[in-house]
Amino acid sequence: MSQFPMPPETAQGYAPPSVVQYSVFLDNKVGKLYDLMEAFDSSPVRICAINVHEASDHAVVRIITNNSAQARKLLESEGVPFAETDVLVIELSQGHTLSSLCLHLLAAELNIRFAYPLMLRPNGTPTIALSIDDLTLAGQILRRKEFRLFGEFDLPQCM
Repeated sequence: MSQFPMPPETAQGYAPPSVVQYSVFLDNKVGKLYDLMEAFDSSPVRICAINVHEASDHAVVRIITNNSAQARKLLESEGVPFAETDVLVIELSQGHTLSSLCLHLLAAELNIRFAYPLMLRPNGTPTIALSIDDLTLAGQILRRKEFRLFGEFDLPQCM
């Protein structure tokens, strides 16, 4: 029997635990990333994961925090443009490797849009954030394969 039981199905269907990712759009200028990080450092919100995609005139900074509501307020107060999307946060552990995760998603013909590791790991084990075509189906498959999925409340509250 799995140590991570499946949540009960409801009339609405299964919704996997997910985490809000913010895609923050910054001018590609010296100091812009520092300004953003400094704003988070002076707040109670902790960044759990970060990924920077740079282009010639702008950068997209993907971040996951331990408090999405407060992060949203902080980003709005900073006046930076951003978008929100839900991602899966998945623990990689003994027998639950990145290659096996990819294989299970491939078998269902699910596309991984992007992936990056978390800096703050809920259990001290490798943990990865994934944007996937169909979060619900991916969550169902990964839970059946006994991967552990994390929601926002599972993320560490302090550094």
